[in-house]
Amino acid sequence: MNSSEHKSFKTILADIMLQTVPSYANKIYYSMGFLSMTALLILIISGSVMVFMGPDWWLTNSFGVFVRSIHLWATQAFIFFILLHLSVVFFSSGYRLSRKLTWALGALMLFFALFEAEFGYGLRGDFSTQWRTLQAADFYNGSGLGLLINNLNYAQIYGIHIILIPLIIGGLLFLHYLLIRVRGIAKPYKADIAVQEVKADHKVLFIRGLILTAVIFLLAFFFKSPLIIPTKISDIANQDQSLMASTLLDEYTHTSDTATYVDNIAPYTYDTRKIYVEDPYAVYISLTNQENMLMVFNALDKSAQQKDIKLAQAYFDNQGVLDTSTSSKNPLIPVISSLVVMGRSGLYESYLRSLQSNGFNPTYVSRFLSDTGVLEAEAQSLNITTDQYGMIREEKGALPLGAWWLLPVGVLDHTILANDDNQDRDGALLVGFGFLFLVAVPYIPFINKIPEKLGTDKWFWKEKKKSTS
Repeated sequence: MNSSEHKSFKTILADIMLQTVPSYANKIYYSMGFLSMTALLILIISGSVMVFMGPDWWLTNSFGVFVRSIHLWATQAFIFFILLHLSVVFFSSGYRLSRKLTWALGALMLFFALFEAEFGYGLRGDFSTQWRTLQAADFYNGSGLGLLINNLNYAQIYGIHIILIPLIIGGLLFLHYLLIRVRGIAKPYKADIAVQEVKADHKVLFIRGLILTAVIFLLAFFFKSPLIIPTKISDIANQDQSLMASTLLDEYTHTSDTATYVDNIAPYTYDTRKIYVEDPYAVYISLTNQENMLMVFNALDKSAQQKDIKLAQAYFDNQGVLDTSTSSKNPLIPVISSLVVMGRSGLYESYLRSLQSNGFNPTYVSRFLSDTGVLEAEAQSLNITTDQYGMIREEKGALPLGAWWLLPVGVLDHTILANDDNQDRDGALLVGFGFLFLVAVPYIPFINKIPEKLGTDKWFWKEKKKSTS
C-alpha cells in the first residue's frame, strides 16, 4: 500500500469515526455500542458463510458446527452489549440535551435484534428449531401477527432473517450513528459540569473489539452450539405405530389440536382430513394399485362410519398389527395402516413437505408432529417447555444458555398471565407495550429523570466546578 492509499484510508476512517470525545468517553463502558457493532459484523460474516454452505454443512461438518457456534455466541454478545449500551445511556442520562431520537433508534434496534435472534433459532434445523418455532407461532398468532408471519414456514423466515430484518437493523444503525457522528458523544446536561475534550483513543477501541472477537471464537470452540437431532414422522411410525395411527384418526375426524385451533389464523385453517389422510392415501393407492378402501368407507352411512372410527381407534389403541389388506371388515383400518407404512418409509413426511414450497415450508409436518405430543414430551425431558422457562435455555445444563433475554416473558407467563386463557395474545400485548415504553423513556416525565434522582449520572462523568476567576 503506497502513501497516498494509506492517507486515503486514514481519511475515510477519520470521516467515519469521532476524533474528539469527552474525557470519560474513552472508558470501557462507553465502548458498548462499538462492541455490539463488532458482534454484528461477526454475525454478518458468519451468517453469510452459513447461507452459502447450507444447513447440512452447519449441522454436520465439524467446521460448519464451529461457524454455527460462532454465530450463536455472536448473537449472545450482540444483544448483551446492546442492553449494556442502553443501560449506560440511561443511567448517564445520555438521552438528555436533544438526544431522544438517538435513544429511540437504539431501543428499536434492540426490538428487531430480539426478533432476529428468534428467527435464527427457527432456521437452525434441529429439535430446538422444531419446538421453538411452534411456541413462537402461537405467540405470533395470539398477537395477530400470524396473519403476516408463519413462523413454521422455513422459506419465509429465511427471507426475513437474512434480508428484511438485517436491512432494518442496518438502516436504524446508520441513522443512530449518524446522529452520534454529527452531535458527538453525549455530554453532561448540567451546565456547571466542565468537560474536557480529548482525542478519541481508536487504538484501545479496536483492541477491545479484537478481544471480544477472540472471546467469541474461544467460546464457540469450547462450548459448541447444542444440537439435538430433530424428530421425524418416520421415527414415530417406527417406534410407536399406535400413536401415529391414533393421530391420523384425530386428523381425519377433525379432533386434533391443529384441526381445532381456536384462533383460526393461517396457517392452521387447512382441512386436516384432506392433507393428512385423503391426499396421501391417494398417493399410496396410485403406487400400489390397490383398491381404494377410503372410497369403501365413504360409501357407508354415517352411523356405520362412526362405528368403524371407534372400532379402528380401539384396534390401534390395543396395538393392533398393521393391516393393509383390502379384505378387512373395517375399511378404515387398512387406510390408516397404509399411511403408517408410508410413515415408516419416510414417504409420508416427504409427501407432506412436497406440498409446500418444495419442502421449504414444513408447516404440515410440524403441526402433525405437534399433534402426536412427541415434541412436547421431548421438550419436557430437556427442561425447555414454556412452563420450565424453556425459552431461555437450549437444553438442561447446556451452554450457551439460549435466549436468556426472554426471561421477562417467562416471568409474565408464570405470574400475571399464569391463569390467562389468552396468554399468547396478552403476553404479546404486554411485550409490545413494554417496548413502546422503552422507546418513549426520554419523553416520560419523572422516568426520564430517574438517573438524576439516583445520582447515577455522576458515576459516568467527573463533576468539576467552573472556575469563577
